[in-house]
Amino acid sequence: MAESDWDTVTVLRKKGPTAAQSKSKQAVAAAQRRGEELDTTKKWAAGQNKQHVITKNTAKLDRETEELQHQRVSLEVGKVIQQGRQNQGMTQKDLATKINEKPQIIGDYESGKAIPNNQVMGKIERAIGLKLRGKDIGKPMDAVPKKK
Repeated sequence: MAESDWDTVTVLRKKGPTAAQSKSKQAVAAAQRRGEELDTTKKWAAGQNKQHVITKNTAKLDRETEELQHQRVSLEVGKVIQQGRQNQGMTQKDLATKINEKPQIIGDYESGKAIPNNQVMGKIERAIGLKLRGKDIGKPMDAVPKKK
């Protein structure tokens, strides 16, 4: 026990500045004031989400993609749905409940904003009893069952 000296301090490791601290504006400014040598490089597209170079065909591609749109339900079909629903005294919510869909879907079909889905169109056809597809749009559906 006589060998231990309480006045002696041994530093095992002293931490230097972290990478983030050494890159901060304050650290760079302090190093410049001290006259230290700095190595700065500008990385191309650093901190941006650019994964490829802009090509000559970018404008052409933009024009093309704006022209490609999904086909929407025609307003004629929307009017037929609305008239058939009103003839049966149903609201959009009633029709939606009857075909197990959301009321917003019925509204989209009636306003012509919906992308046609054959399953939904078939459900609406059966619920209101009017054809919505083909050349006989708006005519009553035939009551003849399909043959097996």
